[in-house]
Amino acid sequence: MTSGVAQAAGDAAAGKTRSAPCAACHGPDGNSVNPEWPKLAGQHPSYIVKQIKDFKAGKRKDPVMSAQAAMIKDEDIENLAAYFSSQKKAPGTAAADKVALGEKIYRGGNKETGVPACMACHGPAGTGIDTARFPALNGQHAKYVGKALRNFRSGARANDPNHMMRDVVARMTEAEIDAVAQYVQGLHH
Repeated sequence: MTSGVAQAAGDAAAGKTRSAPCAACHGPDGNSVNPEWPKLAGQHPSYIVKQIKDFKAGKRKDPVMSAQAAMIKDEDIENLAAYFSSQKKAPGTAAADKVALGEKIYRGGNKETGVPACMACHGPAGTGIDTARFPALNGQHAKYVGKALRNFRSGARANDPNHMMRDVVARMTEAEIDAVAQYVQGLHH
């Protein structure tokens, strides 16, 4: 696994010294062991910065993370992003019975229902696009990805630009969500 592609604006060493509160959920190196919490290791720094700022501003809500983000000093956000993006993401494994459908949707979408290919924004290898703040998905926990997709569909999460994710996920079936989540968990580059 590789670390974040773009160079973070913050200081990774300073971020490491401030990361102890984050480690309780996301792991000391950004590889959470609880599949309900996202891996931050290797994530694009711009995406981490946006998510922390959105939690702080109330644009994204989670009972635990909203409270934690409120305590992060503004000057520490870039440093934390630099630290976690510089860490190596631990690979995941996909459930074999979900891979075929997950790959079909991820790579080609579903023409009948208007679901676009996930790789159009998240890349063929799931590395995302840092400049667009599209997150890397490769190796991410399937349980977390499924929850995020369902939250976009229900509107519980609405911090996506121009409703992009909400519009896409509104057309996905439960089986497609589960399959895509499993597929990206096993996606390596």
